[in-house]
Amino acid sequence: MKIARFSRIGFILAAAGSAVGLGNIWKFPYITGEYGGGAFVLVYLITVALIGFSIMIAEMLIGYLGRKDGVTSFENLAPKNKHLWKFGGFQGLAGLFIMIFYSVVIGWIFHYIVTSLSYLPASVAEAEQTFTTMLHTDITTQLFYHTLAFLWITYVLTRGIKGGIEKMNLILMPTLILILSGMFLYSLSLDAFGKAVDFMFTPNWSKLTSEAFVTSVGHAFFTLSLGMGAILTYSASMEKNSNLVKNAFWVVFLDTSIAIVAGLMLFTFLYQYGAGPAKGPGLVFISLPATFYEMGIIGNIFAVLFFVALAFAGLTSSVSLVEPMVQYFIDRFSWSRLKASIYMGLFFYLIGIIALLSNVDDYQKLLTWGGKNFFDWVDYVTAAIMLPLGGLIMAIFVGFVIEKSRVESVLKPQLGKFFEVWYFSLRYITPIAMFIVMLSLLGVL
Repeated sequence: MKIARFSRIGFILAAAGSAVGLGNIWKFPYITGEYGGGAFVLVYLITVALIGFSIMIAEMLIGYLGRKDGVTSFENLAPKNKHLWKFGGFQGLAGLFIMIFYSVVIGWIFHYIVTSLSYLPASVAEAEQTFTTMLHTDITTQLFYHTLAFLWITYVLTRGIKGGIEKMNLILMPTLILILSGMFLYSLSLDAFGKAVDFMFTPNWSKLTSEAFVTSVGHAFFTLSLGMGAILTYSASMEKNSNLVKNAFWVVFLDTSIAIVAGLMLFTFLYQYGAGPAKGPGLVFISLPATFYEMGIIGNIFAVLFFVALAFAGLTSSVSLVEPMVQYFIDRFSWSRLKASIYMGLFFYLIGIIALLSNVDDYQKLLTWGGKNFFDWVDYVTAAIMLPLGGLIMAIFVGFVIEKSRVESVLKPQLGKFFEVWYFSLRYITPIAMFIVMLSLLGVL
């Protein structure tokens, strides 16, 4: 039986689709605003180059050499203690856990696509009231769109590498880039564009605290979809003799470019109409809808296009979050792709309902403990423990466990004289950085 492989462009778009998610389009802008604009952007770009790029190559290497699911790849590539190292492959569970709340958020975006066709809030206060009403009382709407997200993601997964994941990304990723590019070109014509450029690229060093450094490392890592087995799993289906370094570069370039373009576009709109970079869901679901209202009829068009682009980013990421565990059950237990996709889909869908209900007033108290509701706890555990731990394991495995000669045989021809720089960064700089990020997110530092 012939194993389905990504084409080169298919792999790059699928991996970029995995990396380009909700964090690029709304999280990056608001944390940039919180930590001093240009100063934070500079640190972010440096950490992407030194840490994110290093881990991206390492994760691709494990998948490319292992040619199986994450668990099997770790087990097969470990020279010794295979029974222990196989547990490194279970980082795919992080993606599945992220999907518990990610699917709910995609449901919110679906809802806003529909409502933006005919309605936009006239003020930030009205936008906040609309969003909080949906979040805290409207179970039916959230459940309906959460179900739509589950059905779409599961269907794509059942279609496999070529017919599902690659085909979806070949359509959605170029469309996402086209929509954002069009909105960005429009923002160039607005008076506030210069102010957005100044904010994004003129450093405000007074806001660049040690917390900002930790945040930049964490976000650079997480936005590239690393430490959850997605890039590893996709790389297992990469064509032979692929250039991992070039593929990693294009994925990192696309991911970072989209974040920068989104930031410039959103800050231009917000400054043009007197709003600011609100934190968290407030930016996308409160500040922006009120800003689009100020544009008149073109605001409805832009609102729909923006939420469609955001939905596409979320959906391409979602498929990659679930695929590692789908592939695990296919490889290790000989499940059919249909069975594995449905079971994994039902896992995040059913537990996602609990996450959804934990925001609803009638159930919030029951589903809240330690100052966080269930939705927030899943977000916290994946971000503070599972993803940093996955990245740490990846760096140690490639840097210290796999024989250097084996790593060199693949990457030295591609990296040339920079191989030793990359290898040193992977062995020492990246593990220390990820350990610090994890301790910081856990509140130890």
